[in-house]
Amino acid sequence: MSELSTALARIAPSRTTAMTDRATALRAEGRDIISLSVGEPDFATPPHVVAATKAALDADETKYTPVGGTARLKTAAALHFHRDLGIDVPATQITVSAGGKQAIFHALLATLDPGDQVLIPAPWWVSYPEIVRFAGAEVVALPTAAAGGFRITAAQLGAAITPATRWLLLNSPGNPTGACYSAEELCALGAVLRDHPRVLVMSDDIYAPLRYGAGAHATLAVECPDLAQRVLTISGVSKSHAMTGFRIGVAAGPEWLIRAMEKLQSHSSGNPCSLSQAAAVAAFEGPQDFLAEWRERFRARRDMVVAAINAVPGLHCPVPDGAFYCMVDAAPLMARFGDDEALCLHLLEHGVALVAASAFGGQAGFRISFAADEARLAEALRRIAAALA
Repeated sequence: MSELSTALARIAPSRTTAMTDRATALRAEGRDIISLSVGEPDFATPPHVVAATKAALDADETKYTPVGGTARLKTAAALHFHRDLGIDVPATQITVSAGGKQAIFHALLATLDPGDQVLIPAPWWVSYPEIVRFAGAEVVALPTAAAGGFRITAAQLGAAITPATRWLLLNSPGNPTGACYSAEELCALGAVLRDHPRVLVMSDDIYAPLRYGAGAHATLAVECPDLAQRVLTISGVSKSHAMTGFRIGVAAGPEWLIRAMEKLQSHSSGNPCSLSQAAAVAAFEGPQDFLAEWRERFRARRDMVVAAINAVPGLHCPVPDGAFYCMVDAAPLMARFGDDEALCLHLLEHGVALVAASAFGGQAGFRISFAADEARLAEALRRIAAALA
């Protein structure tokens, strides 16, 4: 039997995709399973994006492009960063990858060494700690709670930074909690970071268009412009434009880091798909008015999920400020089920696929994705209530 690398042994498979795969397998066996385990909008990709993809194919845009993306897409991405995030960045400080996850992977692998530490607020997106561990660095969890809006504080950040700290990872709106940082909170974090010039910040803003509060989206590179050369901002089209399968992510940051990421990408995958890049140009440059309707539908789904979950004895769900996830606390049910993985398996037997909170560095609960149509969402909520009655 062949031995695998020590780097691979440090990581575990994604538990979100594992649950989705399990639900797919059960459906293949004839089971009626509603999957609320994956963050994928159920809306159709906008028609103008589909048309641009077809046009690129008809124009034979099927050859290699520059590794870090076409000049046209970088220009369109610069428009997106300015219009939607408030970040003024030249195209030379933008790179394009096969999804935001690849950009995160390359940024961390290009900058981390054994002994480095990465601060990650928990609950966290499942891939953050695994990428850090693969790079040989140490994950330092910054626990958050629903009472604090699942956000870290400046005091908490200051206490966690050591001489070994290399990165702080921020995700706002956040997966799996829907947490959103305000401009004031980011400024407070920035005040701490100014005293630690070695610490880089990854601001994962992939869910920025999906905010439900009254305030505008805030991001660190805007609120603390003097720190912008230490901030890598991640964005893309997967969530905002229902383009998960196109696999296009964009990142903006200091030029030395962007070039390092492209150097690594030149040996890992090469350029992102040429047709997907043409589609992303249309997504960034084309009409954005449909986003308001999508956001309102997500808001209505969120409210439906929160109300239904809070009506089930033993479950509690705070109202998320963004993204399309609810983090459910099921601590009172742990005496009955033992742990949240067993609880999720129980709910799977009753026809609903969810992901345990422990998969995200949380505990005693589960994440619900409300990126599903209203009828299936309502039926899934009915099944959850019945399974726990």
